[in-house]
Amino acid sequence: MLIDATIDAHLATVGTAAAAAEDTAYDGVWVAEINHDPFLAALHAADRTSRATVGTGIAVAFARSPMTVAMAADDLQRHSGGRFVLGLGSQIRPHIERRFSMPWSHPADRMREFIQALRAIWRCWAGGEPLQFAGRFYTHTLMTPFFSPGPNPYGPPPVYLAAVGPRMTRVAAQEADGLFVHAFTTPRYLREVTIPAVLEGLAEAGRRRDEFTVCLPAFVVTGDDESETGAARQRTRAQIAFYGSTPAYRPVLALHGWEDLHTELNARSKQGEWEQMAAAIDDEVLHTFAVVGTPSQVAAALRERFAGLVDRLSFATHDGAAVPDGLVDALRD
Repeated sequence: MLIDATIDAHLATVGTAAAAAEDTAYDGVWVAEINHDPFLAALHAADRTSRATVGTGIAVAFARSPMTVAMAADDLQRHSGGRFVLGLGSQIRPHIERRFSMPWSHPADRMREFIQALRAIWRCWAGGEPLQFAGRFYTHTLMTPFFSPGPNPYGPPPVYLAAVGPRMTRVAAQEADGLFVHAFTTPRYLREVTIPAVLEGLAEAGRRRDEFTVCLPAFVVTGDDESETGAARQRTRAQIAFYGSTPAYRPVLALHGWEDLHTELNARSKQGEWEQMAAAIDDEVLHTFAVVGTPSQVAAALRERFAGLVDRLSFATHDGAAVPDGLVDALRD
């Protein structure tokens, strides 16, 4: 299992954070599209590292066209010396339509076609194959030599896809090179819903499990002292509450019989009652989603929960919260 860092994509700090992560022996660094551009951040991270994988975890696919994403990813693959991973996600309908002013429909089918279009564009650039991709949602049929960057010496970057539901998870297994399991998951949901969907999709595509990478950003509540642990506990309650209020993530709660919790969180989110939402996450819910304890206890619990299921492990952090170095050391041990 590889251990990755998720770092803030702020351009003023991302390079330093990436260098520090590599020095701490993380295997990779991910930058997310939250309030900064992930491709610019990945460029800075690649500049300050030489060994670690650098990837977007994730960039919002439906806010862009396959052509613009193909070009950015191709540039980053070249610039990083073949260390780039293109992580994509769909986001949810209100953000795509109301924040990005882009079309939304049939997200799993659209994402499948988005990835297929990316690969068609890269094949065109790699070998001069005519660009003739005509799909239901995307059409790319024009590429003159002047606009082609030509073959990438490192090949196309791997594509990882974020998914929660079984349908998008099967798309990831059929079309992508890896899966970002959403942080808002539980070991039970991973074993009973996510991994079976991965195996089903791989079988349909005629692929092996060892040809596919499963990444998980895990919730952890730990610290070097009780003050740090207490702050992490409150941050994590708030994160779980935020995700739990989203209808798209309701099935995770439903699997555990917590549908009423989703109803409460969703109603409070519409009223802006963020503190009350966090307070609704009791210890049972917290410990189901997060691993809580000292760094050594958390490391042992992460191994017990996810060994054999997850190939790359990172940590679901927020607001620049740091993961104690002791946790990384304990995981290595």
